[in-house]
Amino acid sequence: MQMAKRLEAMQVEKYKGLTRQSGKRSVWKGIVREDHEALVIPYSWKKPKKIFVNSMSDLFHEKVSDAFILSVWRVMRETPHHNYQILTKRPDRMAEIVREQVRDVLPNVWLVAARADGLRRVPAAIRFISFEPLIGSVGTMDLRDIHWAIVGGESGSAARPIREEWIDEIHSQCLKQRTAFFFKQWGTWGKDNKRRSKKANGREYRGRVWNEMPAVQQLNQ
Repeated sequence: MQMAKRLEAMQVEKYKGLTRQSGKRSVWKGIVREDHEALVIPYSWKKPKKIFVNSMSDLFHEKVSDAFILSVWRVMRETPHHNYQILTKRPDRMAEIVREQVRDVLPNVWLVAARADGLRRVPAAIRFISFEPLIGSVGTMDLRDIHWAIVGGESGSAARPIREEWIDEIHSQCLKQRTAFFFKQWGTWGKDNKRRSKKANGREYRGRVWNEMPAVQQLNQ
C-alpha cells in the first residue's frame, strides 16, 4: 500500500487514487484495475526472464474478471521462454479456473499460495509456498506435492521479529518431503533476535546460503 502511494506520487497513472491516508499509514481503498496494456510487454523481451506476474496484486481476487485471467494465461502460453510466478491468497479460485477454464499445465508457470492444501488441488508444473514474512511458528505441515518453499523475515522500521526455531521447523519438513528450500533473508531481525539492517543480517542460515530451486515437474496433476 505504501508502494502504491509512492507510485502514484511518481505519476504512474494506474496507481492513481488506490490508497488513502489513515494516520501515518497508506490504506488500500479496495479498487482493482486490470492492466491490459501490461499484457503485451513479455512479447518484447527476447531474452528469457523470471517474471513475478502480480507483485502488487492478486490475480485471483474476486474483482478480477475470468476473461483477464485467461488473457494472462494466453500470454504465458505464447511466451514459453519466460518463467512466470503467480502468488495468490485465493487458491480455491485459482484451482477452479485452472481446472475448468485453463485446463492445460504450462511448464513455465509456477503457482504459489499461502495454504498447501488449496495449492495441491491446482494442476501445475511447480507449486511453491512463500513463508514471507515468517512471523510465527507454522507447526507441522503436509508438503506433499509442494516443490519449493521460500522463507524470509520482515524488513523495515515496523518489522516483526523472526526466530530461528520457526525456520528450523520448515527446513526440517522440507528435508523430509524433499521440497527445495530457499532462505531469502533475515530481514530486520537476526537469529539472535536483535535489530540490524537487512544488509547486516544477510542470508546465511545454518552456516550457509540456501538457494535450492525446484526441478520442473512433468505435467504434475
